Amino acid sequence: MFARSLQHRFAPFAVACLAIAIFSFMDMVMKGLSIAIGAYNAMLWRTIAGVLITCPLFLLTGGRMPGRQALWLHLWRSLTAAISILLFFWGLVYTPLAQGIALSFIAPLIALGLASVFLKERIGRSAVGGALIAFAGMLVVLAGRARQDSGPHALEGAVAILAAALFYAVNLVLARRQSQAAGPMEVTFFFNLVALALYGMGAPWFAAIPDMAHAPLIIAAACSSSLSILLLAWAYARAQAQHLVSVEYTAFIWASLFGWLAFREPVLLSTLAGALLIVAGCLWAARGNRKPDKVPMTGPEAAG
Repeated sequence: MFARSLQHRFAPFAVACLAIAIFSFMDMVMKGLSIAIGAYNAMLWRTIAGVLITCPLFLLTGGRMPGRQALWLHLWRSLTAAISILLFFWGLVYTPLAQGIALSFIAPLIALGLASVFLKERIGRSAVGGALIAFAGMLVVLAGRARQDSGPHALEGAVAILAAALFYAVNLVLARRQSQAAGPMEVTFFFNLVALALYGMGAPWFAAIPDMAHAPLIIAAACSSSLSILLLAWAYARAQAQHLVSVEYTAFIWASLFGWLAFREPVLLSTLAGALLIVAGCLWAARGNRKPDKVPMTGPEAAG
């Protein structure tokens, strides 16, 4: 009984951590694509690939048209996510990967407040304390990065990433409600579908067919994006938003590694110090989830 209870508490946190690691890998791939073919075309073709991959899976797993309430959740969450991602990758072209991820960490802090207002979640001291510790880690990172020459478009890139963080905060809160109204595969498919509709509106003016050499990276980005969305949807269906938003901070550790491996972006001592604070904040927030969350299950797991 104890082992089962422990698994119930820890599993959503662990799955969310894995999803963020996969997201960070996708960020590395998408930064390379955005530099090569532009952020808009990188997102457009990644989303096209995402629809082609997730549509058959959605249909094969018994997918059908969702109800009106779930459809509105899919629409609003997917729109906020699509806008956030496009702004983020545009900003990432002019910003080191680790620094871009660090700037986006304002999103979980905003999401904590939004979860309290819109989801009526009681924000525990450990969740707030963990978020503040991790935010302090972000400030340490930015203080170290401020001493470096970031290029002529660094300010525009930073502003775009901060705007993306605001939309992402709304997306995190909507994800909690969406995951309770729909299964992970449905969430993933409709995100790709709505995002494609949004990006497709600009296709007559901005779309360009990429070189075939970019095809493997586009497919890798689409697969990793869809997998991470699936995992996050599963996690958010089983734990409150306040206990999962701080998991976002682990992305910085992966961004530092991938940024160094792919783009030879240096990892400063301040970066390492900030990463330690980020990990400490995540662990502090996670310890507050002492009791299993009573979350209605509406996905395939409910039938089991």
